[in-house]
Amino acid sequence: MVLKPDLNSVNFANIENSVNFVLILNQQNQLDLEYVRSQFPGLNNGWTYFDNAGGSQILTGVVERLNDFLYKRNVQTGGSYETSLKTSAAVLEGRSAMAQFINADRPEEIVFAPSSTVALNNLAEAISHQLKPGDEIIVTVSDHESNIGSWVRLEKRGVIVKFWELNKDSFELEIEELESLISERTRLVAVTHVSNIIGTINPIKEIARIVHSHGALICVDSVAFAPHRLIDVRDLDVDFLVFSTYKVYGPHFAVLYGKYELLLELENLYHYFHGKDEVPRKLEPGNPSYELAYSVAGIVEYFEEIGSGLTVESGKREKLEAAFEAVAIHEAGLSETLLSYLRFRNDCKIIGLESGTDYRRVPTISFFIKDKNPDQIARSVEKYNLAIRFGDFYARRLVDYLGYGDQNGVVRVSAVHYNTIGEVESLVEAFEKELN
Repeated sequence: MVLKPDLNSVNFANIENSVNFVLILNQQNQLDLEYVRSQFPGLNNGWTYFDNAGGSQILTGVVERLNDFLYKRNVQTGGSYETSLKTSAAVLEGRSAMAQFINADRPEEIVFAPSSTVALNNLAEAISHQLKPGDEIIVTVSDHESNIGSWVRLEKRGVIVKFWELNKDSFELEIEELESLISERTRLVAVTHVSNIIGTINPIKEIARIVHSHGALICVDSVAFAPHRLIDVRDLDVDFLVFSTYKVYGPHFAVLYGKYELLLELENLYHYFHGKDEVPRKLEPGNPSYELAYSVAGIVEYFEEIGSGLTVESGKREKLEAAFEAVAIHEAGLSETLLSYLRFRNDCKIIGLESGTDYRRVPTISFFIKDKNPDQIARSVEKYNLAIRFGDFYARRLVDYLGYGDQNGVVRVSAVHYNTIGEVESLVEAFEKELN
């Protein structure tokens, strides 16, 4: 049974950016899905991918940039000859594109890393020299382990780690709980923008305001947010933020943002002769992958192209905003199509917001069905070439905290904007055949 989504029934209570979402739900602008899907050749192999929170398909433009770099400028930076100068320019182009993508002040605020896990491990090591025994760090139980374990390891140096727990009924972090945990010894709060299991956008701007009012820093894991909404680090006023480009239609690579003055204060992780003012180089030991750094500019070009047909504004940022507004409304339809079916089942427990048209909901939807093992559910739809997942998705502490650790975690269906309503309907039909 497929219930069509009602995109006019939006929950506006206490929603960050809800006014903007009211506007986009009432706009006629829509994604050109034919164009969108044409940019992802990996969609043509017979499978429908609902495992995008684990890693999205890669853009043609990104692969073309990879090839262009490797064929035309595959040399080291730092030389005085023409090809080396082009290599340096290519890396700067990628860094500048990512700065534009998240609205950073300058390219030097972009630190490249092989993965978000490595980026956060490096950040924790670089900042640890500023911490003393007895200093406190707050982490959330709902984060990916990358933004927990990196900080928990600092307990060996005498740092006290406090856990910001989740409301088990609403599956939400409560601001009152943060305010009860934070103290004059708090130096940093690490929080997820969106849990990769729960799929609810946390009010990062409000959290940052509270954290800063106590003189602490905030580090945000935006990995599960970045494919669905446009990041604006200046508006959020975050100190550090990380996301993975391979989950935003690019290569297996990651971006760590930091306010420039804070990056200057971090310890050098590279060779001893690199100065503390060599930002971001001192935080990229061994140098980043040049070809991957150059390729990520293709992500920005893609969203600019989408946005150019949806706005009369000529600025790059305005085009990105228009593109992600269209992404949000399309994905609301994807989410509500699946959630309306799951709500219909009296044997289903949805983890997180149950309305796909709530602005805080991204199409990363986890659930379990009574008397059905998550692995059984995931494998049951593979015969229809539908790819979904089960497990803890490296949010092991969250799964255990919620009491799902002894049942192979949860089932997760994670869509992105290149998925279609028809694909979600096919998934629902497969569930109807296999789970009843």
